[in-house]
Amino acid sequence: MRFVRSRRTLIALAVLFIGAPSAWLLARPAADDGSALVATVRQGDFVVTVTTAGELRASNSVNITGPAEMQRAGAFQVKITSLVPEGTIVKEGDVVAELDRSALAQKMQETMLAVQKAEAVNEQAMLDSTLNLSKAREEIRGMELALEEKRLAKEQAVYEAPTVKRQAEIDLEKAERALTQARIDYKTKAEQAQAKMREVGSDLQRQKNTLDVVQTVMAQFTIKAPAPGMVIYQKEWNGKKRAVGSQVNPWEPTVATLPDLTKMESITYVNEIDIRKVAVGQPVTISLDSDPTKQLHGKIVQVANVGEQRPNTDAKVFEVKVLLSGADTTLRPGMTTGNAIQTTMLKDVLSVPLEAVSSVADVPYVYKRSGGRVVKQEVETGAMNDIGVVLVQGVAAGEEVLLVPPADADKLTPTRLPGSTRGTPAQGGDSSVAPQTVPSPEPAAKSAPEAMKAPAGTKPRGN
Repeated sequence: MRFVRSRRTLIALAVLFIGAPSAWLLARPAADDGSALVATVRQGDFVVTVTTAGELRASNSVNITGPAEMQRAGAFQVKITSLVPEGTIVKEGDVVAELDRSALAQKMQETMLAVQKAEAVNEQAMLDSTLNLSKAREEIRGMELALEEKRLAKEQAVYEAPTVKRQAEIDLEKAERALTQARIDYKTKAEQAQAKMREVGSDLQRQKNTLDVVQTVMAQFTIKAPAPGMVIYQKEWNGKKRAVGSQVNPWEPTVATLPDLTKMESITYVNEIDIRKVAVGQPVTISLDSDPTKQLHGKIVQVANVGEQRPNTDAKVFEVKVLLSGADTTLRPGMTTGNAIQTTMLKDVLSVPLEAVSSVADVPYVYKRSGGRVVKQEVETGAMNDIGVVLVQGVAAGEEVLLVPPADADKLTPTRLPGSTRGTPAQGGDSSVAPQTVPSPEPAAKSAPEAMKAPAGTKPRGN
């Protein structure tokens, strides 16, 4: 009998040890399922940023361009045949690039032939003018002699019959009038000759000027550095850098640039959704893809007023220029940058991670720990950034909130803010209960049976 009683005692003890943990599991609050994923309500400064990618560029630079008079020379598309490697340090006068001269070779030959033809025409016009004026002078000399003869004949006819005398007078008058008209015609012919010479002379000069322009432009097809510096290739309209084979035209003659590396800026593009937050003067923290450990600082100096469509993008973007503070000799144009634009700075506010806030019927809630249980608390949200959101009402500094709603979230009765009329009470909640003052002391945790009797609520959904 003693053995039986001892055996019963052992069985009872075993049941006690096994059942006690199970009873504790059943009795603890069911809302503690998400206790492993919690965050503390933080009090302090809250920064709202707009993050974009950009590219470094020198604020000031000297352009290395092709010939300035390409259009006058008739060169509209000229290919680059050679180009020094990007990043080459050059001195003033060093050769940077060569352009294809074949584009102007035919033009030069045609211009030289046109010059020769214009010279021949000019020479022919000069000879014609000389010959015509010479003939006109000779005719005038003959008329002068004829006039002298007519004058002698009139003098000799003094003793002749009246009719003979009258005929001599008429002949003399005719000779005088012919001589006068010949002299007038000579002046006209001289003016005509001068006009003709000016015409052919201007055409000759025009052809010579064209030939000079073509020769000058061809000489400038060897492009030299206008100043010392580092060669950086110019970008074309499609974003690609110029290279051997690229086309240079009179409207985009720049082949490369010599940047001033002491003053750099980051060129970035902000989406049209965020551009209203961006303004001149806002501080920017800049990082480099080539050196993630380095942080630079700057401020916005220019925001475009008109959006544009960038290649390979669907949304409109606005160009923003960020001027870097100080000089850094390691920076190079074309480096990719990350730009964190500080659009808002809030002092001494409460904030939680974005995951901690859920929304039910457009009413934001958090699930916060209080006295060993979880409370579904309505909150008033403020500014937000990529990782967090400001809470204006509903929580206090240091409180813990769940990052994932608990398993029984739909059974929790929400605690509303004082005077809140947003949304509708959660399904099954008591709408006649007045909202609690926040922050307020939390009631003691319910036992497991009481928690299971709580009315069911609407399951919250994430932001």
